[in-house]
Amino acid sequence: MGFRMTIMWATRGKNWGFRFLADGAESDPLPTYTKAFENREWEREFIRTSPEFTAARIDDPLDRTDNVGRTIPHDFVLRGQFAEGINTLEDVREIIWPLVAQQYEDIWDQPINSD
Repeated sequence: MGFRMTIMWATRGKNWGFRFLADGAESDPLPTYTKAFENREWEREFIRTSPEFTAARIDDPLDRTDNVGRTIPHDFVLRGQFAEGINTLEDVREIIWPLVAQQYEDIWDQPINSD
């Protein structure tokens, strides 16, 4: 199977806990996410490239925090075209973040819901 061009994105909001906002076109994104972030669970920011994917964690570019004051991280697993040219954290901020920034702006401070 060839590489799919996908973005997997997990984060939390001001009032809601960690969740996938983009699933990378996988019915269950957790196994891929777990593999991508293996041994990196507690690192604040990093990038990991492999033939299978590029994984990155960045702090929220607008320094937003959740309702208890924790910095909000954004975790990405990129494949195919989305991974091409992504080699540094700055690449993630400049190339990937603009693809999701408005979606996050629209929802980050929404109340907790049970969806």
